[in-house]
Amino acid sequence: MHKEKGLIELQIDGLLEGTNELVFTCGTADFNDPQLINAGFRGKVKVEVAAEKSETEITVSIRTSATAELSCDICLDTVSKTLTGSYRIFYVYTDHAGSDLDGTDEYRILERNAEAIDITEDVRETLLLSLPMKVTCTDNPDCSIFRSAEEEKYSGDGDKSTWQKSLEKLKNKYR
Repeated sequence: MHKEKGLIELQIDGLLEGTNELVFTCGTADFNDPQLINAGFRGKVKVEVAAEKSETEITVSIRTSATAELSCDICLDTVSKTLTGSYRIFYVYTDHAGSDLDGTDEYRILERNAEAIDITEDVRETLLLSLPMKVTCTDNPDCSIFRSAEEEKYSGDGDKSTWQKSLEKLKNKYR
């Protein structure tokens, strides 16, 4: 049975002993995943891979960079951000699977006769994990919650701004 070629694959026989640095560029739509589109990812995805091959394992470090169109959680305005993420996977050959491995990172078993490593799903997950939990637009003048730095400073007559006065009242209330 012929397996379909993955979007982002590392050809094992093309890797030399030591560190191999590769760069992949693909479109968000190439993943055929509505979850990425719904999350706001648009345009190109840059994937930098550092694959370190040894006799017993292949360590793959993935760094992703992509632009996402997100909504501000406060004013709902569109915010465009470049999101980056990283992930590391250890591929251990089956005849060395009993070796001691660092428990902080993920490892997977790799057959000696394997031709390629498909990291498409790992890149997709890294992109999704790079999404921020909270999105705010501090530079948007239309967002009424955030003010410019000049408005937050003390005014010329020595008075504190309104939010500083409110905090001072709360501080004094609970003393």
